[in-house]
Amino acid sequence: MQGKLVAMTMVEEQEAGEEDVGVGALVAVEDVVVDFAGDRVLDHVGLTVSVGEIVTLIGRNGSGKTTLARTVLGLVKPKSGRVWRRRGLCIGYVPQALAPDPILPMTASRFLTLGGTADPERLNDVLDEVGMPDVADRQIVGLSGGELRRVMLARALLRDPELLVLDEPMSGIDVSGQVALYKLIGEIRDRHRCGVLLISHDLHLVMAETDQVVCLDRHVCCRGTPEVVVADPAFHTLFGPTLGDAVAIYRHEHDHRHTEAGAVAPLDEGREDTGHPGSSAGVAAAETSRS
Repeated sequence: MQGKLVAMTMVEEQEAGEEDVGVGALVAVEDVVVDFAGDRVLDHVGLTVSVGEIVTLIGRNGSGKTTLARTVLGLVKPKSGRVWRRRGLCIGYVPQALAPDPILPMTASRFLTLGGTADPERLNDVLDEVGMPDVADRQIVGLSGGELRRVMLARALLRDPELLVLDEPMSGIDVSGQVALYKLIGEIRDRHRCGVLLISHDLHLVMAETDQVVCLDRHVCCRGTPEVVVADPAFHTLFGPTLGDAVAIYRHEHDHRHTEAGAVAPLDEGREDTGHPGSSAGVAAAETSRS
């Protein structure tokens, strides 16, 4: 039943074809409602992540970003609505926080293989891919915030995921480290042709490798490419006119594009470089002066 998608709710499980949620879709959330202790956390929310696409959730603290990610993962059952996942979908997950016990000895290689096994060559490959080739024998309590985040990403990549779910991957990392990590996430998407669902509240950097942005405040305020979202009145209402006006999109040129299947392909001769919408987009704080 390759190519089929599974629709799951609290009370039913049914199949759906890609024509129902879009060709290349890995996961789709439709009209989902989640309540916790009588409090509405997600209010009729929809979301789709496709092959080779980076979708970023932005919003204030308490807006439901992590709850939506956990719903995608199947860790939270919605009160109503539907969640589709491609049959057999393999997901790699990097949680929002990890606090290693300072008195518990654990090397990075041991952390990577908790709950499973991997041969040393495979471990070295994933650590090298995330730019951490020399940490296998280091204690994870001695790693910096950025180093630990990259090791957590390496652990997710060990699964050869079709979908990466990254909850606040830049937490505890300085600005230069954030820029490098966002670039790495884009490279991983290109290399593995996986979908990425990324959660962040960092408006100045988060869109650097983003195709679609979903602005969440328990409901979907606005969605689209970074350019569309930044110009949306709902974005300015949520984050305020000062911050909204200070966020500017920039672009750089690409020497490749992405096919509908997520594959990297050379630009057609004479074709304008649009790349993947927003993959070349970044967000920078625009210094403005008023006279």
